[in-house]
Amino acid sequence: MKNFNLQYETAKKNANEFMKRGQITQYFEALLEMNKYKRLMTAVIAN
Repeated sequence: MKNFNLQYETAKKNANEFMKRGQITQYFEALLEMNKYKRLMTAVIAN
């Protein structure tokens, strides 16, 4: 769980940096990665 949270925060930081730089493709990939870790965290909490 701790690992998922760290990876989520890293992806969030990357997404913000990509958006500032105007790198749209990488920004969307980082958002998808954030979504993946958010779902994994939710699944772990549910079980």
